[in-house]
Amino acid sequence: MGAAWIALALGLALCASAEQQQQHERISGSAGDVLEDDPVGRLKVFVYELPVKYNRKVLEKDPRCLTHMFATEIFVHEFLLGSAVRTLNPEEADWFYTPVYTTCDLTPNGLPLPFKSPRMMRSVIQYISNQWPYWNRTEGADHFFVVPHDFGACFHYQEEKAIERGILHLLQRATLVQTFGQRYHVCLKEGSIVVPPYCPPQKMQAHLIPPSIPRSIFVYFRGLFYDYGNDPEGGYYARGARAAVWENFKDNPLFDISTEHPITYYEDMQRAIFCLCPLGWAPWSPRLVEGVIFGCIPVIIADDIVLPFADAIPWEEIGVFVAEKDVPKLDTILTSIPPEVILKKQRLLATPAMKQAMLFPQPAQPGDAFHQILNGLARKLPHDRRIYLNPGEKALNWSSGPPGDLKPCKRNTLDRESRNWHQLLQLLRHWCRVLLF
Repeated sequence: MGAAWIALALGLALCASAEQQQQHERISGSAGDVLEDDPVGRLKVFVYELPVKYNRKVLEKDPRCLTHMFATEIFVHEFLLGSAVRTLNPEEADWFYTPVYTTCDLTPNGLPLPFKSPRMMRSVIQYISNQWPYWNRTEGADHFFVVPHDFGACFHYQEEKAIERGILHLLQRATLVQTFGQRYHVCLKEGSIVVPPYCPPQKMQAHLIPPSIPRSIFVYFRGLFYDYGNDPEGGYYARGARAAVWENFKDNPLFDISTEHPITYYEDMQRAIFCLCPLGWAPWSPRLVEGVIFGCIPVIIADDIVLPFADAIPWEEIGVFVAEKDVPKLDTILTSIPPEVILKKQRLLATPAMKQAMLFPQPAQPGDAFHQILNGLARKLPHDRRIYLNPGEKALNWSSGPPGDLKPCKRNTLDRESRNWHQLLQLLRHWCRVLLF
């Protein structure tokens, strides 16, 4: 069956290339209309002017944040400063945006540190509540915050710690714009806008290959299958789904899978029909964006995932969903998909509006991810009058949360804790290497 499907894959690629050159698939139903919505004129956003310690100074300390997959918080700020929906008059605003970079504090390996974020967020909310009257009249119900952490406003990259902490209490009434999306999870509250992670548009553009090149790879994946450093006994990372991919298909000729990340990674995705998008520590990853941009059908292996802009992008039509328990049957599932279904998915993926909605380009473009966020905010209007509090009324408990999160946000203290955390990580890596050796 392997040789036959390799031949069929080549045939599908040639057919798809020919059809894509002729026309793109029309996005059916309301999804296409929503993708092309223009938010200008439908809402007004007031951008708080904050002390630079909450954004610019943070970025100056670590410029890596500009290219990291958490960079959404930075580019949304820059976009809104020049957007036609921005108003300088807070009295006419529908929404209030607080430009705080809570994710821009990275380890040498690029992991976001958990210590600073909740205290920094509490500090900035305290600041805007003291400087302006608008937070206090709703306690954040007409405010939105960008929180692109692994687990959103739970502010931790380890799920058990994130669940234990929960969403920062002061954000319980606000609308959260976040990359994390999983149904029935404490770190995704109702009304949140789930967005794609940041992938540098210029970098991907530089690796585009001619669409006429055949898709000669049937299934493609590059990434970890095991995370021995954080999950030495195995089985916990990715809930075992990635390990199951490796153990079942490492010798299957239809599967081009490896832990090595070649310099031709982007080109290889454009030569593949299916690209695996399994969960890792969190259900989301940049592979979703990369798959859409490069026309590689995303195979989504993450139970209960909430996908970016799910009310606008027809994920069921462009992707393939495989339950985590069914990973051992992945070859049968994918080879059973009729060729005409594969071609339709590829034509939909070739739609320019689909690709644009997944990107945060600079400068912004109509229909891009910035505009999809604004569309999501516009669809929440008008606000229910019940969000407005009576004078002196309080809905939030400022003293709620883990004791460590309630400490003052002092820069020197946070830097010292970050250094201690770096040292601890280095010590743990050292002992993992010693024990595994």
